[in-house]
Amino acid sequence: MALISEQNSMILVIDIQGKLAPAIVQADTIITANQWLLKVATELAIPIFFTEQYPKGLGHTVAELADWQTPTNTLTKSHFSAWQETHIRNTIAKLGRAQIVVTGAESHVCVLQTVLDLLLAGYQVFVVEEAVGSRQVSSKALALARMQQAGAVIVNNEMVAFEWLHDSASERFKHISRSYIR
Repeated sequence: MALISEQNSMILVIDIQGKLAPAIVQADTIITANQWLLKVATELAIPIFFTEQYPKGLGHTVAELADWQTPTNTLTKSHFSAWQETHIRNTIAKLGRAQIVVTGAESHVCVLQTVLDLLLAGYQVFVVEEAVGSRQVSSKALALARMQQAGAVIVNNEMVAFEWLHDSASERFKHISRSYIR
């Protein structure tokens, strides 16, 4: 599996929604991890997309992530797997990027099913461990194990950021490391 490429990757934030988030174990930590990753992605102009599962019932994406949302990068869905939605498949395909960095909820339902479908479609998928969650710790652990067994790469925020940046001598690295890296 290749390193995560700034030019060849995107982020897909799955269903971190207002009525679901309070039930997720360590939701605040997961939201903070997503904020951090989205800040770095924005600095590097990495495409960002959000999905919302039945927003009429589950609410919209949490307010803490609203700064990164636009009408064109927020995609609604009814299928648990985002890939099963034609408009989402078309949006991802139009980008022409082979690598998808995935975050969101719930790890064992919408994240898992989306990741498995993305892998079957031939994408390289990277799941950010501290940026995904479920209502139970055991559900998240099982989902991460299953996704990894299927071929997804389990990563953390810094792995993603450092692979995007790849050179400590660059001004971009210096700026981002001063601004965001803990």
